[in-house]
Amino acid sequence: MRIDVFGDTLCASVTAAALAQSGHEVCWFIPEGRVLDAVNEDRVPYREPGLGELLGEQRAAGRLRCEPMTLNGAPAAPAVFLALQPGAQALAGEIADWLAGSGACGLLVNQSVFPVGTSEALQGRLAEARSPARVVALPETLQEGVAIDSFLRPHHILLGCDDPQAETLMREILRPFNRRRDVIRVMGLREAEFTKLAISGMLATRLSYMNDMALLAEQLDVDIDTVRQGVGSDPRIGEAYLYAGCGFGGSGFSRDVMSLTDTLRSKEVSAKLLEQVMEINERQKEVLFRRFWRHFEGEVAGRRVAIWGAAFKPGSDRVDNGPALKLIEALWAQDVQVHVHDPLALPELSVWADGHPDLILHDDPYQAAVEADALMLVTEWKQYWSPDWSRLRDSMGTPLILDGRNIYDPDYVRGQGLLYHGIGRG
Repeated sequence: MRIDVFGDTLCASVTAAALAQSGHEVCWFIPEGRVLDAVNEDRVPYREPGLGELLGEQRAAGRLRCEPMTLNGAPAAPAVFLALQPGAQALAGEIADWLAGSGACGLLVNQSVFPVGTSEALQGRLAEARSPARVVALPETLQEGVAIDSFLRPHHILLGCDDPQAETLMREILRPFNRRRDVIRVMGLREAEFTKLAISGMLATRLSYMNDMALLAEQLDVDIDTVRQGVGSDPRIGEAYLYAGCGFGGSGFSRDVMSLTDTLRSKEVSAKLLEQVMEINERQKEVLFRRFWRHFEGEVAGRRVAIWGAAFKPGSDRVDNGPALKLIEALWAQDVQVHVHDPLALPELSVWADGHPDLILHDDPYQAAVEADALMLVTEWKQYWSPDWSRLRDSMGTPLILDGRNIYDPDYVRGQGLLYHGIGRG
C-alpha cells in the first residue's frame, strides 16, 4: 500500500521507517527545519538506537522516500499518517483540507499528541468538505531509547476508531506489529486520546509517589530500594515505574501530564493531584544538590562537581526538561564548576548551556571526575553501572558518590573507600 507520513517528530521517523520495512511504499513529508536538513545530508535525525540503520536500509531499498512537506503535487496516498509537533493543530487542519480536495485518501491516522477532541474535529472538517475519508486516532506510545522496538513489538496499541471499514484497514496496516497476541485496543476517538494522557499521568504519579516515600524512608532509616521490591511484589501494584530517583524529564512525559492538567482545569475539575505530582518532580530534580550542600555544610562555592549522564533517559541524546538541567543551574548559582560526561547528549547540552564558563564537557567519564568534590549519577547509562571504584577514589578530590538512580550497592561502594548517598537510602 502507498502511505504518506507527515511530520518531523521521532514518531514520524519511526512510523515511516517501520511501515516501509513491512513492505509499504512510504513517502515521508518533512517540514523545513533540522530534521529535514539532517535527512537531506544523510544524517540521523534522532539519536535513537537502530533508527539510522533502518531509515538507510529502507531508502536504499526504494520503499521510503523523504520529501520536503508540501500540500501540492501528487494526490494523497490511501492512508495518511500525521505525527506532527505539539501545537500544530492548524497544520493538521490544512492537511485535512488538502486531503478533502485530493479525493484519494480514505484514511487519516492522527498520531500527534494534541488536545483531546482534535481527531474528532479533523473528522468534522472532512465531513464539512464532503470527503469520504475517515479519521482514526493512533496515539503514539513510543519509549525513547527503545522507540524502534516499542513500535515493532508493542505492548499495547490504542486505536480510536468508530468506523468498521477504517478499523479493518488499520488492522491490516498494523498486522505485522500485532502477531504475538492482539494488542490493539479499539475505542472512541476521544477515549484513545484521553487514554494516552491518562497513562502518562498514572506513570508520573507512581514515580512522584515513590520519591515522596524516599524522603520518609530516610527519616525512618529505611532503604527505599528494599521497600520498592516489596511494594512491586504485590500483583495489584506491579514493579514498573516504582524507582525513586532524581526526577523524570523529557518533553513528551511532562507535556502529557501538563496537557492532562490543563484539560482538567478547562473542565473545572480539580487538578491538585497532578499539580502535586509535577511539583514533587521539580523538587526532586534538586535532591542531589541538597545532598551536596548538606555534606559540605553550605561551603560549596568554588568546588568542582562531576555529573555522569545529562540525557533525560538512557538511549536518548535529548536533555529537554531533564533533571540534569535544573541540577546544573543550582550548582552554577552557588559558583560550582560542573564537569559532565554523557555518551550522546553533550552536543544538546552544549547548545542549552550557550557557552557558560562553568560547564566543561568530557568525552571520558573518568576525566570528568578528576579532582571532583562529588560525582553525581543522573542518567543510568549501562556504562556507568560498574565503574572502576579505586580509580575514582584515587582521582577525585573528595570521593563522594551521589547516586541519583540508586543503581549502586551502598555497602560495596563504601567498602571501596568512597562516601555514598542515594535517594532514600542514606
